[in-house]
Amino acid sequence: SSLFSGRVLLAGRSEFRLDTERELRRALDNKILLLYFASRRCPRCRDFAPRLRDFCRRLTDEACVERPEQLGLVYVGSDRSEEEQRRFLRSVSRRWMAVPYGDSFGRELAERFSVSELPCAVVLKPSGEILSGNAVREIREAGAACFRDWREAAELLDRNFRLAEDSERSAARSLTEPFRRLKYRV
Repeated sequence: SSLFSGRVLLAGRSEFRLDTERELRRALDNKILLLYFASRRCPRCRDFAPRLRDFCRRLTDEACVERPEQLGLVYVGSDRSEEEQRRFLRSVSRRWMAVPYGDSFGRELAERFSVSELPCAVVLKPSGEILSGNAVREIREAGAACFRDWREAAELLDRNFRLAEDSERSAARSLTEPFRRLKYRV
């Protein structure tokens, strides 16, 4: 998360801005970061986007997994307009973050990670070290299974707990879950 220190990110589909150190830390700390460089007008990006959405859903959507993986996805768009970027972000999970349209930080990131083609998915350890310079091929071929390798290589601290504020917002997985929580004090 030190990569984004002093920067602003958009939170998912909304216009909500993560701009304080606390908000950024909460969203990015102890997570493997996937920086997704793409453009809505790029045919290869449009072809890859559904695979990436499915990849992220299989790892982070509480409807699919009991405990979401520690993955943070940041969209770094090369879109022609803010509306184009907004349209793309509306089609993805609320968990995705984005560099605001027109922010020069997006170009800085592309230069820093030597992005030469779109789409490009740079995978980073929580420390900011590169795990994969472009994981598009890995995600296409191995799907969600490649995350295990990244997690192992990143020596990620496994969080077997949830913060109180996370559990308050999480939706029940079944009709009986609220009763089970009361009975077993989960």
